Amino acid sequence: MKQPLEKIDENFFAQFKTAQQFKKNQLIIGPAAEPSGIFYVKSGFVRLYLISESGKELTLNIFKPGTYFSMIWALNNVPNIYFYESLTDVLLLKAPKEEVLKYITDNPKVLLDLTRRTLRGLDGMTRLMEALVTGTAYQQIASVLLVLARRFGKSKGKDHEITIELPLTHRIIGTLAGLSRESTSLELERLTKSKIISQKDHQILVKDLRKLEEKSPISFIEEIQF
Repeated sequence: MKQPLEKIDENFFAQFKTAQQFKKNQLIIGPAAEPSGIFYVKSGFVRLYLISESGKELTLNIFKPGTYFSMIWALNNVPNIYFYESLTDVLLLKAPKEEVLKYITDNPKVLLDLTRRTLRGLDGMTRLMEALVTGTAYQQIASVLLVLARRFGKSKGKDHEITIELPLTHRIIGTLAGLSRESTSLELERLTKSKIISQKDHQILVKDLRKLEEKSPISFIEEIQF
């Protein structure tokens, strides 16, 4: 029986025996430091973000189990300008940059999979950016939740409600939408009152995906993954 690519990737990173654990909200890589290698997410979630000159924080991506990061630095040989932070407790496997580059170039299926996921992510981010630039605050939050539901959601129950399986504070959602925490809270409350979502313990349940799609300028968005 053939192993899925995700398991093949994990086996590759595991051979270097460099597992590292990080507690929630712990900085993994900062913009002032060169990454020490490529990190594979075995468990937990890692947030990629930057801080503008004005001090505004913007979340660019969230890496989930089965993905690996700092590939921008590895492939383009440019200085890292981003923050990588554990959104939850995480377990990471690390491999040397040169070994990862050899691994993906020697394995066409792995390279194809990485390329496919990158292009899918670029397409999703492009459409999301359009919504964030042209939409109202309400539409922006709806668009962000739609992306999160498509990528991190799990359908549960006979009504096919979708649980976004991420611990999401209003501040983090705001950094995904480019909005203040206060504005984010107001729009989330509107969606809650409309019975489109519900909120409990930093977790969001999408009660009506169709209505959420109607509130967003994005007609349909595939899973975003780097």
